[in-house]
Amino acid sequence: MHSPHSRHELQSNSNERKTSWIVVGALAFLPAFFGLEGCTQPTPTTKEVAAPTISSFTASPTSIIAGTSTTLNWAATGATGIAVTPGTFASTLASGSVVLSPTATTTYTLTATNTTGTGTATATATVTVTQPSLPSIGSFTANPTSITLGGISALSWTTSGATTLNIAPGNLASTSASGTVNVSPETTTTYVLTATNAAGSVTASAKVTLTSSGGSLSIATTSCPGGTQNTAYAGCTIAATGGTPPYSFSVDDSGSYPPLPEGMAMDGSSGEITSPLIGGQGTYSPEIIVTDATAATAKAQITFAINGSNAFLKNVFTAASIFHHRVDVATTNLPVDTSPAAPMYSGYLPESVKPFFGNNSNAPFPNGIPAIEVPYNQPDVSVATTVYQSYFTSGPIPAYAPVEGTSNSSGDRHVLVYLEPGNGKNAALYEIWQGVYLDGPWTDSSNADWPNVATDALTPQGQGTSDAAGLPVSPLLVTADEVIGTGTPSAPNGTVQHPIRFTLNHMLNYWVWPATQTAGVGSCTATGGGAISTESEISQATPPASCTMSGAAGEIYRLKASVTTPTCAATSPQAAIIITGFRNYGIILADNGDSGGLIGTPDARWNDADLSCLTSLILSDFEPVNISSLMVTNDSGATSH
Repeated sequence: MHSPHSRHELQSNSNERKTSWIVVGALAFLPAFFGLEGCTQPTPTTKEVAAPTISSFTASPTSIIAGTSTTLNWAATGATGIAVTPGTFASTLASGSVVLSPTATTTYTLTATNTTGTGTATATATVTVTQPSLPSIGSFTANPTSITLGGISALSWTTSGATTLNIAPGNLASTSASGTVNVSPETTTTYVLTATNAAGSVTASAKVTLTSSGGSLSIATTSCPGGTQNTAYAGCTIAATGGTPPYSFSVDDSGSYPPLPEGMAMDGSSGEITSPLIGGQGTYSPEIIVTDATAATAKAQITFAINGSNAFLKNVFTAASIFHHRVDVATTNLPVDTSPAAPMYSGYLPESVKPFFGNNSNAPFPNGIPAIEVPYNQPDVSVATTVYQSYFTSGPIPAYAPVEGTSNSSGDRHVLVYLEPGNGKNAALYEIWQGVYLDGPWTDSSNADWPNVATDALTPQGQGTSDAAGLPVSPLLVTADEVIGTGTPSAPNGTVQHPIRFTLNHMLNYWVWPATQTAGVGSCTATGGGAISTESEISQATPPASCTMSGAAGEIYRLKASVTTPTCAATSPQAAIIITGFRNYGIILADNGDSGGLIGTPDARWNDADLSCLTSLILSDFEPVNISSLMVTNDSGATSH
């Protein structure tokens, strides 16, 4: 099939042949008639098509911050094909534009061609990419710092470099670098200002103390006992004074505070809090509300410190699984992964390790991803999935299963349930993302299950799970149970014997074993040329030739042997045990999030000051490990030795 240009050339040639025929035919009589014997006519020639030209190729803007975009504009004449490299963009338009988001400074080349092959034209445009820096908070104060019920305090702030500001509780949002907002809390409240930009967030706090005006309704109870997950609660009764009895009791469900720990309930008439089986774990500080006969109310935050019970997680997958395999050089001799896809993106390397778990580090909400063990005869309930993949439509997910961030969270809300083996049932793992309990059934945005964790079977390649890397979440969480061991929170003696789940701002758009999926950016080129399809598995044994981004989902990174243990570990025994785990088992890239975000379970036994020692390490202290020699098949986590 000819192009329009080719058809035009054929038509022109036909016209030229027709003109020649007329001239030749005339030669039979023209010389004799005009006496022009011996004269000849010129032979017509085919017109050559000129090479294309590029009149302009520009970037707007020419300088961007990583994570934003620029527009490449071009104008050319005589061109039927346009290509922009690096990348795969192509067009047939002689003028146009394309929006790109480079992660590093890049010089783009525009190549213009035509169909006759008479030539090409090129032009270049450079886009400079700079890395964003964290915002800063100059001040965040309350004035006055102490008020009576009904009084007003002014919260004032000064910041720089922030794109959004948020004050919680209350979810007061602003984009002004400085300002003031009035608040009238009904209980002593610590307000947290969060300043955010593309690089991340910083926080500051200001406390407003509520003082008694005398004789008014108030909550006399100041504390309640803690408890342990999967056991009965000792009980607590909320007491009120003042006002006009009788009283009624409730828990603030506005979303600014957590509910009671999962499995616990309060009698609205007596204020008694009970639970036959605690499901939640971590530290919760719900706001308790008492209302008297005149509809007057009083509020107070009561803290419930719940120890986890997560020793069962060591039974998820076998000892021969890659999820329990050492990767340190001294005992395994596993080499560094030199694939261009392997290292973390250079812009993330200065980021510190950040423990996204703890005791009271996310007050008033528990901090971390919880997990719970249920008996083999736990009844199945309906589970409806609304967004992504679903491996099961019913599962043993009890009403008291703890939810990441609690049911008042608008975040990931992971729900992780381990089913004990027994009565012919296999030990199994059920995980859901964005779980919501609906008084019987559950809904989620995606889920996955591992129906027999004794087989080490992975989920199907490309299928995905409740985790961006297609990995199980549960066995990769660091827990207080494994760190404390048979010791105490202040004198732990445990060990971490698995890679710990962590996040980067952006993963590469490929995965390596044992991951089975990704949600990333960038692309890779195969050895010998040719693009590798994105969102596919790549090999550590036969790596790509080059990549525009790095940090593949499922990549394991170990703490370099040359990196010394931070001095703070000498007085931070919980962090010291986790750092040893970094050396022996590493960390595994599982999701997009804050760079260096280390994921564990919430637990009242964590010591937040101790865990802060982990922030002494930065991501450049870690190196990728080539574990390809351990893989038997990419469908199984089992290792060859």
